[in-house]
Amino acid sequence: MIRNFLKYYILCVLACASLFGYAQDNNKILNRLYADNKIIHFGFSVGTHVQDFVFTHNGYENESGETWFMEVPDFSPGFNVTVLADLRIAKHFNLRLSPGMYFGNKIVKFHDTTNDVKETQNVKTSFIVVPIDLKISAERHRNMRPYATVGALATLDVAKKRSDLLKFSPSDFFLSVGIGCDFYLPFFKLCPEIKFCFGLTDVLDHKRTDLSDDPAMMKYTQSLKKVTQQMVVLSFYFE
Repeated sequence: MIRNFLKYYILCVLACASLFGYAQDNNKILNRLYADNKIIHFGFSVGTHVQDFVFTHNGYENESGETWFMEVPDFSPGFNVTVLADLRIAKHFNLRLSPGMYFGNKIVKFHDTTNDVKETQNVKTSFIVVPIDLKISAERHRNMRPYATVGALATLDVAKKRSDLLKFSPSDFFLSVGIGCDFYLPFFKLCPEIKFCFGLTDVLDHKRTDLSDDPAMMKYTQSLKKVTQQMVVLSFYFE
C-alpha cells in the first residue's frame, strides 16, 4: 500500500521540481539572496499524508478454530497542517521544529482464514504532532536548493475513542527521513518535502479491560503479537 502511494507522491514532487526548474531557466534573477543567512525564521506547511499499520500476527487459534488476519489494503489520504521554527546552526545544517495536526484514518480489514468471515474497522485519528528534524542542505543552484532531513516526531491522538475490535494507544514515537527542495520565489520560499515515518512502539492495547463483559471479542487482540504504525507525509512549506 505505502509503495503504491509513494509513486504518486514522487510524481507530485517531480512535477513541482520540473515546473520551477523551467521557470528558473527563463529567469536570470536570483530571488531572496540572503534568506539562508537568517539565524532563525518561521513559516508554516500544509499537505497530505497516508497512515498504515504493520501487524505482527502470532497464529492464535481460538476455541472455535478461528484464525484472524488483519491488514490495511488501501490508503486513505489525510490532511496535515503545521507551523515551523527553523534555526540555522551551520551553512548546510538547520534544526527545525514543526508542531501541528495530522487528520487521517486507516481502514483495517479482518479475515478469518478458516471460513472467510470478514470484518472492518475504521480507525480515525487526530494527531497532535511534534516533529524535530535536522535539515541537511546542498549548495544553492540559482533559485533552488535540494535537501534531506533526519529526525523524530512524537504523536498524541486526541480523537474520541470507543470500544471496537482493536484498541490502540493514543501516543507513539516515530523516526523519520525525508527529502525536499527549497524554491526561492520573489517573496517567500516554497519547499515541497516528502517524509517517511516509522513507528517504534507497539500501539496495540493488549489488556482490553473494556471487553470484560464480552471476552469473545478478545480473539482479534489475541491474534496479534504487536502493531506498529508508519506514515508517508507530503508537505508544502511556505517560509
